[in-house]
This record gives sequence, structure tokens and C-alpha cells, in this order.
Amino acid sequence: MYAKNDKITCMNWTLHPVHTKTNACSGLKFTSVSQTTPQQDFDASPGRWHSGHTMLYPLLRPFLFRLDPETAHFIALFALKAFVSGRPQPADPMLSVSLAGIDFPNPVGLAAGFDKDGEVAHLMNHFGCGFAELGTLTPLPQSGNPKPRLFRLAEDHAVINRMGFNNGGQADAIERLRHMPRAGRVIGVNIGANKDATDRIADYVTGVRQMAPFADYLTVNISSPNTPGLRALQGRGPLDELLGAVMAERGAHGPPVFLKVAPDLEPADIDDIAASVVDHKVDALIVSNTTISRPPLRSAHAEETGGLSGAPLHDLALQRLRDFRAALGASVPLIGVGGIASAEQAYARIRAGASLVQIYSAMIYEGPYLAARINTGLKALLQRDGFTNITQAIGIDAR
Repeated sequence: MYAKNDKITCMNWTLHPVHTKTNACSGLKFTSVSQTTPQQDFDASPGRWHSGHTMLYPLLRPFLFRLDPETAHFIALFALKAFVSGRPQPADPMLSVSLAGIDFPNPVGLAAGFDKDGEVAHLMNHFGCGFAELGTLTPLPQSGNPKPRLFRLAEDHAVINRMGFNNGGQADAIERLRHMPRAGRVIGVNIGANKDATDRIADYVTGVRQMAPFADYLTVNISSPNTPGLRALQGRGPLDELLGAVMAERGAHGPPVFLKVAPDLEPADIDDIAASVVDHKVDALIVSNTTISRPPLRSAHAEETGGLSGAPLHDLALQRLRDFRAALGASVPLIGVGGIASAEQAYARIRAGASLVQIYSAMIYEGPYLAARINTGLKALLQRDGFTNITQAIGIDAR
């Protein structure tokens, strides 16, 4: 893979970019693709590419890792839109989960952050994802924090980001979501507040009003460490005010509302959040976002500020899930996120109380078919333990 005259060429394909003022995420769009030498038609069918992914991604990864992480990210988005059909896959009877009135074909989803603007969420079932969460979307477009703001910690299989909710805004995403194929897909929308908002609760209410018609569920994200003061909304008083306003706007007929929390919490914080979630009848709790803590890391980027995700987050995120299961019992469904890179880790999160899990950072290191591999492994683990459906394993280690 190489760049020449603002083009990027990889494996005989050339991506032609144009610069645009409307792309708040990167300032870079790829508008066309051409072959530099004759090549057979690209076949993106699940059978062909799932069977070959073990060899393909390790070959591509060194080239992608030579690029700036944001550039590699947007090449990935372009490739998905250009080459992947995303045809719905049938639900697996052993892995299907019903949560908040939604039927999830399997429990492994794509976390928010990869598809910030609702461009490819409908394609992720091609890679084995049972659901995909797009965003974070704010009411108004914003460019996010200054670059560089995204760092691979390859030695640690981790990522540090201080993106700052960069996105094209909710109105821009709505135009895409109006035409997005939805049959057989579960698509959530993660909403946040603009950095310069004078009333952040009002921003979340706006997000509910605007995005509810296009979401199978909404996630209220108050746990990003990259918007100053945002995590203060996790306090009992502000959280009660926020959830009261959000649930009132959602009304009786809107989509389920999930709340996404940070892993950097004290025991009293966990108890307060749990009480508020129960009081306001939140439909599920996503545990957790990135961490501002720094366990021992080997990468030269270890001291960068921002949220840490990937393998070093695993133990902390698992413990927070256990903490919330202890505080809530089975009264509120939990969704486990953070450092999940294998079927064994996903299964441990489910046995600890998660009804669903989400992945993102691990895909950077393990490849796009990680969800499919996790699902295959989960079936083997369920069969080993004598379960016929994954719901039988939810919280079994917490009883």
C-alpha cells in the first residue's frame, strides 16, 4: 500500500480522494476506485471471505499499520461501502437473544465509534455482528479534538483516542438512515452532547427526538472521557435529571433506551447509577466505555491522554460488569464491552451477567471477522457446558 499524488493504492486498487469541508471526521473522502492492473471481479460473499479471512487480514495489517490510524479507519469505511453487500444473515437458534423487545440474531455487536455517521452499520452483519451501534451523534456537526488524536498501541493490542465526538451531526446522519436497508438488521444509535452546548441535557433530549424514528434502540453516552465535564452527568442528581428528561421525550412508544457508563467508578457511583437506572426504567446498561486509568503498558504512546480501549481494559471492564450485576441483579439487562477479543472472553462476560457483548478495538488487531469467530467459539462453549441457548448462561457465575 502506498500514497502517490493524494491517491492510495493497495493490492492493485486505487482510491481517489477529494478534500471536503463537510466531512467533520477527517476532511478526506474517497469518491472513486479503480484497478491499476486487470483483476477478477471482487467477490464479497460471506462464504468466500470468511473462509479466507485468516490469511487475508494478517497480510493487509502491516500495510494498514503504516498509515495514520484515522486514514486507515476511513479506508476501511470506504472499502466496506464499495465491496460489501451486508445481506441479512439468519438468526442462530443457539445464539439468539431477546432484549428490550428486540430480537438479536446473535449476542456479538459492533460498539459505537467505528461508524460515527451511519455509513456502514447495515453492512456489519456480513462479518457476523448480530447488531451494530452507530455514533456518537451530536445535534450539531463538530470536528472533534485537534489531531493527532488516535493512537495504536500495537505492543499492548490497545488504542488510545481523544476524538471528542467528531461527527457530521444528526441531520446529516438522518439523510443516510432514511435510505439504509433495515430488514433483518438491528441498528442502535448512540447519542451525545455537543462540546460547546450550554445545556447538555437539552442536547440529549434533542438526540432522542431526532434519532428515535431511525433507531432500534438509543444509547445515551455520558461516559466519554474526551468531552470535558461529560462524565459529571453520571452523578446521582445530574443523572436523575438527564434520564427523567430523556425518558419523557422517548415516551411510551419510542425505542428502548440504553445507558453507557464509564469503568472508572467508585462503589458509591455504581450504587447511585444502579438506583437511577432502576428508578427511570432504563432498558439496559452498557458497561463500559474507555478508561482514563493506565495499567502497565509497553507502547511509546502509553502516556497519550484520552480513553484507553483494547486488551488492557479487559479486566477492569469485566469487574465493572460484575459490580453492576451485584448491584442490579437481573433487574436490568447488561451489555458487556471492553477488551473482548475471543469467544472465551465473551463467554466470561455473558456468564458474569451480560446479555450481549460489543467489540471494536480488537477488530483492529484480529480482523473484521472477529465477531463471526467469537460466535463460532461461543457455540462450542455452550455445547461443552450443556446449554441449548445462550440465554441459559447469562449470569450463571453471579448466582
